[in-house]
Amino acid sequence: MDIQSTDKQYIANTYARFPLTVVGGKGSVVWDESGKKYIDLATGIAVNTFGVADEQWQAAVTAQLTKLQHMSNLYYTEPCAELAQLLCERTGMKKVFYSNSGAEANECAIKAARKYAAEKKGKDYYTIITLKNSFHGRTITTLAATGQEVFHKDFLPLTEGFVHVSATCIEELECALAKYKCAAIMIEVVQGEGGVMPLEQAFVDKVVELAERKDLLIICDEVQVGNGRSGMLYGYMNYGITPDIVTTAKGLGGGLPLGATLLGEKVQDIFTPGTHGSTFGGNPVCCAGALSIMSRIDDALLAGVRERAKYIKNELEGADGIVSVSGLGLMIGIKTQKDAGEVIAECMKHGVLVIKAKDKVRLLPALNIPMDQLKEAISVLKSACAN
Repeated sequence: MDIQSTDKQYIANTYARFPLTVVGGKGSVVWDESGKKYIDLATGIAVNTFGVADEQWQAAVTAQLTKLQHMSNLYYTEPCAELAQLLCERTGMKKVFYSNSGAEANECAIKAARKYAAEKKGKDYYTIITLKNSFHGRTITTLAATGQEVFHKDFLPLTEGFVHVSATCIEELECALAKYKCAAIMIEVVQGEGGVMPLEQAFVDKVVELAERKDLLIICDEVQVGNGRSGMLYGYMNYGITPDIVTTAKGLGGGLPLGATLLGEKVQDIFTPGTHGSTFGGNPVCCAGALSIMSRIDDALLAGVRERAKYIKNELEGADGIVSVSGLGLMIGIKTQKDAGEVIAECMKHGVLVIKAKDKVRLLPALNIPMDQLKEAISVLKSACAN
């Protein structure tokens, strides 16, 4: 079978795929049908937390598959409960709602915030402030939350009740809070699809101050930066804040679809039976995989993430053809003098997989990528960027 031709014939044309068919891998190396190997610095867009075919993850998933692959949420299952306990104990959150993706986790957060505000302040308090340049998902509502018009134009009208403000202008945020009856402020501490741009500490501190003053919830979207990628368990922990709601997905399941909405003290009891649900949310196989992942994101691993991030930035900052380096931990954006697409193609030609974020090259390697492979890949990247 010609996989690429079959894909083009039968799969909806929503992805600008690279001309590469990946058939297998191990750790941070994948290979195509010809056997050519590539060092993977993208991990399925921050999904394969410990790389491909991680043996501990495989063992946990396989063991669960032999016992129970799915039950409805009308019944209890062990991995679902154990993972929720682990997530709450490590974050201080109180309850967890499971879904299948980051967009769904954000939908849940939005519903929780609106229900909380409606009950506490009144049904008119539904507006949620988000940031320009943000990305929160591709459903109609999470597109509305996304602060990038390029994602809006083909799908109007979007869900009402979202206002986007600058991530650098406190006055704009204050004006929006004065104008609208608000339920929450929703942020990504690193705007991933917006160019891998971390928020400034002063801005985040002001968000917290304003939220407290106006009795608003803070939602942190940790879909991409969460689960150890920032060098802390969750990105918001780098800023010393405590959100009311945290959303996550991608690297949580280690390669299986799993989203989670973590509910803090204020909203822990906002949902009651029938107010929200998901057929596959909390699937025992996905949760077993996530338990394997989360139990290994410890202090030693996080120190390794920070060490690798420091190495990458030291190598790339000021290098030939590189304008700037941004990001946090192993979520890195590189502004290059050459077109990012050209750099990505050159890297692929020489056996390294990197991806884009807006006009930047984006790196999202496995959290445990071996240093020798990382050094080899960064050498290839530097050569591809050089003039």
